[in-house]
Amino acid sequence: MNDGFTLGLLGLLAAMLAWIAVVDVRTYTISDRINIAIALLAPVYWLSAGVPLWPDAAIRVGVAVLVFFLFAGAFYMNVMGGGDVKLAGALALWFTPFEALTLIVVMSIAGGFLTLIVLVAHRMRRKEGRPEVPYGVAIAVGGMWLLAQRFLNHFAGMSVGN
Repeated sequence: MNDGFTLGLLGLLAAMLAWIAVVDVRTYTISDRINIAIALLAPVYWLSAGVPLWPDAAIRVGVAVLVFFLFAGAFYMNVMGGGDVKLAGALALWFTPFEALTLIVVMSIAGGFLTLIVLVAHRMRRKEGRPEVPYGVAIAVGGMWLLAQRFLNHFAGMSVGN
């Protein structure tokens, strides 16, 4: 992980997640282009980080497909948007199976808090109907959490003399 290119890819992913969160709050949409970019950059990251294509990368693809179908169920129940589903699947490509599970847990917790904030704001404004929750924010928080863990764990392992 000392490779500057690998760190640059992780930084780019973090920047894309921040962008997604801002745009989702403003427009309640997540562009297919950015989801495709996140998915297509994952294999570049694997190569730069030394992730073996077999079985590790293949397992990541399988987990990402499972994440996609899990969230597609939420889309089918009309509780999540299509861009959110694609983002969760694309983002899962970047992480190990354990990290993907952590991603789901963190995004669920963040999504719960986000939903409460949106509900309170909706009621305070006395709006009618069901409020929209920009769930891309929660997905971005989950991804950023994992990226922060990588950076913090990387620097925690360094001694002062290095």
